[in-house]
Amino acid sequence: MSPPAPAAPRRLPRGRVAAFVLLAALVVLWRPASAHVRAVSLLARFTDPDAHGVLADAVRHPVVASDFPLPEAGTRARLYLPSDLDHGAADVPGVVIVHGVHWKGIDEPRLQRFATTIAASGVAVLTPEIRELCDYRIDAASIDTIGASAQALSARLGGRPVGVMGLSFAGGLSLVAATDARYAPSFAFVVAVGAHDDLGRVLRFFTSNESPRPDGTTLRLQAHDYGAVVLVYSHAEDFFPAADLPAARDALRSWLHEDFDAARSRAQALSPEAAIKMKQVFSHDSVALAPELDAEVGRLSPQLAAVSPGAHLAAIRVPVFLLHGAGDRVIPSSETEWLAHDTPRAMLRAALISPAIEHVELEGKPSLGDELALVHFMGDVLDAADEAWSAGR
Repeated sequence: MSPPAPAAPRRLPRGRVAAFVLLAALVVLWRPASAHVRAVSLLARFTDPDAHGVLADAVRHPVVASDFPLPEAGTRARLYLPSDLDHGAADVPGVVIVHGVHWKGIDEPRLQRFATTIAASGVAVLTPEIRELCDYRIDAASIDTIGASAQALSARLGGRPVGVMGLSFAGGLSLVAATDARYAPSFAFVVAVGAHDDLGRVLRFFTSNESPRPDGTTLRLQAHDYGAVVLVYSHAEDFFPAADLPAARDALRSWLHEDFDAARSRAQALSPEAAIKMKQVFSHDSVALAPELDAEVGRLSPQLAAVSPGAHLAAIRVPVFLLHGAGDRVIPSSETEWLAHDTPRAMLRAALISPAIEHVELEGKPSLGDELALVHFMGDVLDAADEAWSAGR
């Protein structure tokens, strides 16, 4: 089992890279906007981190990363600056990139590469650490951290609003933060990648392998085993007796960190009844766990609504970009269909469900058409960043 992680580049064969470069050249000729040139350069480097050439190097600034304290949010962050542009910060667009559920947080290598690649396109990037997400919890406290991070980067860039890109469950939380009157003035737009619309619906997907769509049809897909483990860990007190809680939490945390031997060793301290349940979790016995998991989702309904953007999106007043992997087994792509349905039409700038990504990672061998769609999507996002920067000059 491998927890979902922030976007990571996947190297394609040289023939695929050459085909992508040819397609990218056609895009540049067809739509010669500077943001789309940057998008082509950026995505060429996503396709192959070692890529060089006219397009891959078309917009590639040197990047300097440094610690960025966020005392107002009670957390830490890292700032990535294109170091050759006006000493790095005063005259560039800004984007906050919010990591997904992963214990390494802003130190996760794939997130660091992703942030560096975006910054190399001429954008100041801030990656705040979301402590609840590092501990595998989807919590309303994270909304305040995301909002405070947008305020902090905006202040660093002279008060201009900034974009916020949330990965996985952070995408949904970022959308909620953008609807909060305290933080909304600092948001220029939101990009939600592999995000949820209704957390309760996602949790039910983990046990049923089914997710309803807005058009009344049902998406049927084998859910990732990881989801149920996260739910049990984040509310272990509802699944294990008090006497077993310390050992249960340690075992589940080790399992989520992929230290499976340590997890099994710690589970040996559990009572016989708790040990049976832990074995069901470790073996992904969804049939045995489903009744208890479904009951837990019902109990948590009020808390889940607070972190579900579907209940808040009517109030959003900034452009929204939605991107989802067609085969996502952690958060099904039907959730982006719901986000597109619930976002006011005037605010929905783009919604793309792509087979070129899986959850929040570039994946497989996308067709040239899929790559073209990603170029346009990222070009539109960079356009929005430029618009926010220009408006604040």
